[in-house]
Amino acid sequence: MNRKLLIPLGVFAVLFAFLLVGLGLNPREVPSPLIGKPAPAFVRNQLHAPDKTMGTADMKGQVWLLNVWASWCVACREEHPLLVELAKAKLVPLVA
Repeated sequence: MNRKLLIPLGVFAVLFAFLLVGLGLNPREVPSPLIGKPAPAFVRNQLHAPDKTMGTADMKGQVWLLNVWASWCVACREEHPLLVELAKAKLVPLVA
């Protein structure tokens, strides 16, 4: 076989193998290195009561959701209505 043909064939075989493995993965499963780890320690002033602070010590022993966002972030804007609904339902404390 021609040596020049083996290189593209090998590259195609490797790409095909990666794509084949990817087809078997769950697209909804997003592995995160932060799952099961403690939240980063913080203490910040509250938005509606600047003289009061809130931090990780206040939420110790509870399940809570920390959302970090930016006004320029398109995905943040898309998830905002869901987070508002979650906050109104009071299913879990939401810290943003």
